[in-house]
Amino acid sequence: MIELSEEGKRRYEKILSHYPEKRCALVPVLALAQREFGWISEEVAEYIGSLMDYPSSDVLSVASFYSMLHKQPRGRYHLEMCRNVSCWLMGAYPCIDEIKRQLGVEANEITPDGKFSWNVTECLASCGTAPAMQVGDRYYEDLTPQRVREIIEELKDE
Repeated sequence: MIELSEEGKRRYEKILSHYPEKRCALVPVLALAQREFGWISEEVAEYIGSLMDYPSSDVLSVASFYSMLHKQPRGRYHLEMCRNVSCWLMGAYPCIDEIKRQLGVEANEITPDGKFSWNVTECLASCGTAPAMQVGDRYYEDLTPQRVREIIEELKDE
C-alpha cells in the first residue's frame, strides 16, 4: 500500500489549511502526490480519494484534465515542447525532430535509462520568444535544434 511520507503528510495538512473545505484542495494535493509518487496512478488516485473523501474516479477525472498532472510514468527529466502556432512558425518541429534524435524515443516513451521522456504541448505562453520548451520548472525559449541538443547534454550531465 502506498502512503505519503512524513514530510508529505505535513505538506498535505498545510495545503488543507489554506482551503475552506478539504475537497477544494484536490489539485494541490494531486501535485504533492505526483512529487511523492512520480505520477498519478490508479493506486495513487484511490489513496488520495480516501484521504479527501473523494471517489477515485473523480480524482482520476480531475487529474486527466490538467496536463501538469501525469497519468503515466515519466523520465526523471520530462521535456515538454510547445507546438502551438507561434512555436510552430518559429521552428518547433525541427526542435522536436532533434529531441527524437537525441533521446531515441517517441513522445510519451521513456529512455531505457529512465532519465528522459518527452511530449508536445499546446502552449507554454511564450509566443514572443518561440519556440519554447519546459523541463520540470525550467523554461527554455528562442530554441533551435542546436540549443535543444545542448540542453539535453546539460541534463545528461546532471
